[in-house]
Amino acid sequence: MDRINNTALVEDSSPAGALRATWQPMQHAAFDQHLREAAQHWMQESRADLSSHVGSAHQEDPLCEAEQQPKLIVISNRVAAVDSKQPKTGGLAAALEPIVARLGAVWLGSSGEVSDDDAATVQLVPCGEGHVSRLDLPSAHYPGFYRGFANSTLWPAFHSLPDRISGSPQHYDSYREINDFMARAAFNLRDRDAFWVHDYHFLPLADRLHRVGIDRPIGFFLHTPWPAPDTIERVPNHRELMKSMLEYDLLGFQTNRDVNNFLAGLRSHLGLESKDGIVISERGRTRCQKFPIGIDPNQFAEYAAESLANQEEYISSVQKKLGGAKLAIGVDRLDYSKGIENRIKAFNQVFAAEPRSISLLQIAIPSRSEIEEYREYKRNVDSLVSQVNAEHGTDEWSPILYENDAFTQAQLAGLYRAARVCVVTPLQDGMNLVAKEYVAAQDPNDPGVLVLSKFAGAAEDFNDDEALLVDPNRPDEITAAISRAANMPCEERIQRWRPMKDKLEAYTVHDWAADFVRELDKSRITAPADHFRHLGLGWINEAQMPSVRTAAELDASLKRAMDRHWVRPTTSGAMPNASLDD
Repeated sequence: MDRINNTALVEDSSPAGALRATWQPMQHAAFDQHLREAAQHWMQESRADLSSHVGSAHQEDPLCEAEQQPKLIVISNRVAAVDSKQPKTGGLAAALEPIVARLGAVWLGSSGEVSDDDAATVQLVPCGEGHVSRLDLPSAHYPGFYRGFANSTLWPAFHSLPDRISGSPQHYDSYREINDFMARAAFNLRDRDAFWVHDYHFLPLADRLHRVGIDRPIGFFLHTPWPAPDTIERVPNHRELMKSMLEYDLLGFQTNRDVNNFLAGLRSHLGLESKDGIVISERGRTRCQKFPIGIDPNQFAEYAAESLANQEEYISSVQKKLGGAKLAIGVDRLDYSKGIENRIKAFNQVFAAEPRSISLLQIAIPSRSEIEEYREYKRNVDSLVSQVNAEHGTDEWSPILYENDAFTQAQLAGLYRAARVCVVTPLQDGMNLVAKEYVAAQDPNDPGVLVLSKFAGAAEDFNDDEALLVDPNRPDEITAAISRAANMPCEERIQRWRPMKDKLEAYTVHDWAADFVRELDKSRITAPADHFRHLGLGWINEAQMPSVRTAAELDASLKRAMDRHWVRPTTSGAMPNASLDD
């Protein structure tokens, strides 16, 4: 192979061939294969020279490797106030803050406040090496956007609870208006290399970004599940939304099931097929891929050890209320998708069959209290807890310890380690990091047992030989798993826990972020083979292979290539000083 001219060297059996070799153009398929390899080789070399790519890769720290990737704009619905003195409370902020702080990214999102001003003014506040910008969203559209379409339509649909779907055309209009507002804000940061958009609040944002003139790679990650085609069909304007999602270069999902559901929806509702997760639409190519979000297991293990000492008084007070019973823990937002009611019903059966054998510490943080459906759900859970405690409780024993206050990650880690059982039973969940946090916080010599819904994304990571997988819609199944977990011998607990901990260490939140950014970086446009094949040569000078970010840059690269003097290989191997124009 001649790597200068991308031609194949073929041995000639003629008499003259004994003295020289004949150069022949590569065949179509071979040319395509080599061009792909050349593009990868060229992008790897050119990436090291890009001014926006700094640092060096370190195998032990994926974020260091990600530092070589594009300078990002990260967009999510809510951006927490940056305060390094405040303890971390988990959630999306815990996943994104280290990315922003270490990679020099800008994190753009809502402050949680509203304003009559819709100017979309961006003000940057330092966050490590990066910045955050917290925007007050337009008051005229925020209710319809947040309480309406996002959380009364998309949230129940994405968690496969179609009977809870509600909304109106006005809600959808507000949803689009807020996406337009965010696109206008992002336009102020258009000189950045790439955009990473998060969650169901911004499904059509790539389309809006393109409309305001942003022409950079745009990726999207969905933290919730994606439902089956017959459920997404219940969402108003679902075809328009799904079509707009194909404006993203990269679509990330938590599980294989979510990827498959999305691709099945494209096939059912838009008539689009896919191959190896790649969908070709009118805009171009969109890659759909699984990126299961992780945690920082080492950080949680450290939290657990420190928390046991720092929270000794609180943990002792909890243990006194147990009356010698073992401790189980559940940690959830008060959301109807979390399956808290069925969990409490399951514990009620355990308390009836095995009194004072185990107690449940249920931490249930109120959520979306401005939505009546959530207020009603809280009332139902509160009432159910009171009934169970009234039926089974004694002066010495509290069956359910019910907490509505938020705990920091460090506080939770200590409680996780003190708990023999963790019960994670959402009806549907994108991942559920509580399951992973519980595993990370355990004492290696005396770990607890994870009871996990088979409909949580984490169940795709942890199999039935590790966690006790249950159907969250069947309280009797949860009851049996709780009883088995509480009475499981230490040897079996260790055998189940060890592979789960190994998986957490093998793929952390930092690996998740680095993988996504790396894949998004590959979305930069590279010149297709046909642009060069139709020069009429059947070959390409590899030095001309461009690595560009936008269509405009591609056009400029092609123009430069056409204006250059190209050298045609000769049968003698000599390189004549001639151009195509001669």
